[in-house]
Amino acid sequence: MENNDKREKGREIVGKLFKDGPVGEMIPMPKRFRRFTVDHVFGEVWQGEDLEITERSLITCAMLVALNREDEMRVHFTGARNLGHPREKIEELIIHAAHYAGWPAAVSGFRALADVWPPEN
Repeated sequence: MENNDKREKGREIVGKLFKDGPVGEMIPMPKRFRRFTVDHVFGEVWQGEDLEITERSLITCAMLVALNREDEMRVHFTGARNLGHPREKIEELIIHAAHYAGWPAAVSGFRALADVWPPEN
């Protein structure tokens, strides 16, 4: 795939996930790193034929919880919401991850979720 094709496909995924703005506006990063992110991560990795974008989103959220990457959780929980996942699905994902990744990672996940998607009650 040509670089321009990767960039276009990457921008399409970024637009679906991060309606608030392109990668780099939500997260300050140099333009070169943003290009790598859009071209490679979203323009290649997220383009496989065997998983839908909604599935990739949940997988990414689960991995970020397991790795306890709170800042990135916020970004991808927002993306999951933009794709139409209900909050309850993300909560269940975090509960499930707690049993494999540990309670501290799950607590961080719930904190990150509350930051970007406060509970209604």
